[in-house]
Amino acid sequence: MEEKILKIKESLNDALSNVEKEADILNIKSEYIGKKSEIQQLLTSLKDMKVEDKRKYGSLINNSKKEMEELISNKLEELDSKSNISFDDSLDYDLEIGSLHPITIVAKEVTDILKRMGFTVVSGPEMESEYYNFEALNIPKDHPARDMQDTYYLDNGMLLRTQTSDNQIHAMENYGAPLRICAPGRTFRNEDLDANHENTFFQIEGMVIDKGVSIENLMYVMQSVLREVFKSEIKVRLRPGFFPFTEPSYEMDMSCLICGGKGCPTCKHSGYIELVGCGMVHPNVLKAGGIDSEEYTGFAFGIGLTRLAMMKYKINDIRVLNSGDIRYLEQFKVQ
Repeated sequence: MEEKILKIKESLNDALSNVEKEADILNIKSEYIGKKSEIQQLLTSLKDMKVEDKRKYGSLINNSKKEMEELISNKLEELDSKSNISFDDSLDYDLEIGSLHPITIVAKEVTDILKRMGFTVVSGPEMESEYYNFEALNIPKDHPARDMQDTYYLDNGMLLRTQTSDNQIHAMENYGAPLRICAPGRTFRNEDLDANHENTFFQIEGMVIDKGVSIENLMYVMQSVLREVFKSEIKVRLRPGFFPFTEPSYEMDMSCLICGGKGCPTCKHSGYIELVGCGMVHPNVLKAGGIDSEEYTGFAFGIGLTRLAMMKYKINDIRVLNSGDIRYLEQFKVQ
């Protein structure tokens, strides 16, 4: 047994030594510590062992898996540090300095915060199947979200994803549990356009699955993200919500920074703007992702990056962000 585990760890080291892309590391993670990996099979086999063998090999297998998880995390951190490109300020670059889109800025800021908390950034397709967009997320065929007035259905039988939550299922299938991922991306809904609604908008999905995960863990992550994005304590309110893929479900609103909470067209004169949908992952969703809901629990959240950018930069009309007007967008800088 010891020799077999040693060979697995040596093979992991060899596999990690030559990778240069985050996607390749995630594939290695799936192969070596995912739900179909050899180390996971060894863990599963413990239940059939004699008591003395469980005592002898239980801690060895568990500790080896933790070591392997740490090796992969270290490789991700190493790769991330290499991606921070610097320029020689002594050189005279005769170039006009460009700017990033405000949504790009807040997306990177949020992902950087989550990466420091141990989240891995993943991505998924914008053209999605009904299974991943609806069925696997516990959304039945008669749910109003499937109405063609809300969803863009395509001639090829696919659809444009209506939320980034489809990444939950892809990630669980690919990497198993425990899991800690975030997935920024573009989503589409057939909305009537106004100061606070667009038919193309950006979200970032987050999910944590592990043993003993609770709603307190979710609240800590949400409050930490908002505090770092706005560099101050933000007034928020948590109210019950309904999402088929979480139970219980909550909606988190933040005080509107456009009007200071007094009420304006952007916040529909309520003083608050809806920013985060969140909750504990529904057991049916865990099951669809191949995770044992008796052993693991998890939380998930979806942050509206478009609205987050509006609040951060005090933009009172969402349509400005999709206008493509360089004269307006170039004023935004990374802080």
